[in-house]
Amino acid sequence: MSVTSFAPETEARLALARRVADAVLFEGCPLHPHRATAGRSRLRRPFGVLVPPAWDAVDEEYDFQYTECLMEPGTDACLAVELRFLRARRRTVQRARPDGEFETVPELAFPDEMLVPLDEGTEEHVEALLTVAELAGGDGIAIPFGCPASEESEAVLDGDGRVAGRLIHRHEEISGVLRLSARRLEGPFRLMRLTAVVENTSGWTPAEERPADRDAALPHCLVATHLLMGLSAGSFLSMTDPPEWAKGAAASCRNLHTWPVLAGERGRADVVLSSPVILEDYPVPAPEGPGAPPVVHTPEADAIRGPAGSAPPEWRDPVTATEATPVSDRIVVEGRSVGVGSRVRLKPGMRRTDAQDLFLRGRTARVEAVLNDVDDTVYLAVTVEDDPGADIRRVQGTFLYFRPDEVTPLEDDA
Repeated sequence: MSVTSFAPETEARLALARRVADAVLFEGCPLHPHRATAGRSRLRRPFGVLVPPAWDAVDEEYDFQYTECLMEPGTDACLAVELRFLRARRRTVQRARPDGEFETVPELAFPDEMLVPLDEGTEEHVEALLTVAELAGGDGIAIPFGCPASEESEAVLDGDGRVAGRLIHRHEEISGVLRLSARRLEGPFRLMRLTAVVENTSGWTPAEERPADRDAALPHCLVATHLLMGLSAGSFLSMTDPPEWAKGAAASCRNLHTWPVLAGERGRADVVLSSPVILEDYPVPAPEGPGAPPVVHTPEADAIRGPAGSAPPEWRDPVTATEATPVSDRIVVEGRSVGVGSRVRLKPGMRRTDAQDLFLRGRTARVEAVLNDVDDTVYLAVTVEDDPGADIRRVQGTFLYFRPDEVTPLEDDA
């Protein structure tokens, strides 16, 4: 969905920043091929989630993001804004019955694959091109947006070409609003505070017959929500390292559930990425290897990994290394022996910067391997116990990684 289309020169200026934004958008969604000839974006436990207003079961999730940053716009400057998020598409698996009807099942097994219900992430975006003068007038600009409900059916064939079942892909209706405004600040400089608010206004309400649960709310959420903003003339100021004369103004800006950083070509300051994942200025995307999700690298840190360290650290060569053998190694955690098959409770530490960790804290997981990285740091590779895609993760090797002090053993192992 689009409010307007950007001009070619605007697209070119946002292109590099959009590559970084893609890492933010899709890092939690590795490709999950449900058939040999097709692929879908598997939605992991997401981050940057804006829930519908009726969902108030937890304090860590909100129905809005609030961004403020500083800019010095040029004469007659325009602001290009792109709101991007994922929308959950729920996949239901059904088996064909002899009478020609279909029944919903928890899985559909074939010799070379197993189909299971899951949530897939599909990209949505809202674009706006406005003058700074428009934003500075009155209460600013409000841009409503919406996505209608939809449903698609896909036949699943067995090895003989007969219909063995079908996949039902369902989108629920969602709606929201993007609010933009700008205000001139006092002082000798042409400094303005830009405010951008994203709200989920979806009318979903919990079912009366059972308590509200996150699984029911997710199809009505905006997932991995972030903003790209570019000036046609002028520049933004770094919110991480503002110039001395602007530090007071930067400190007065409010940023809730998101953080704006300079993005795009290093040395320029005309594009900002407001991300739910904590980044430094001028992050750049970098692949972690074939089939791995993108990560965001910054000059100050080796990598911003997400969600919850889903991209593995650089491991020692298992053929030559003697410090760690993933299948057989065990370590002692809180006086208990922990190894492959052990059950643990996750307690992500303060060293982590990913909002995704809020969803993992307190959940139970099973250890899949004990590993050492090149710095001799020990990690536990785990799968979350109530993750319906745990079997797929084991095959693909897309585990979550935690240090020993970030887990609590649940039982002694023989």
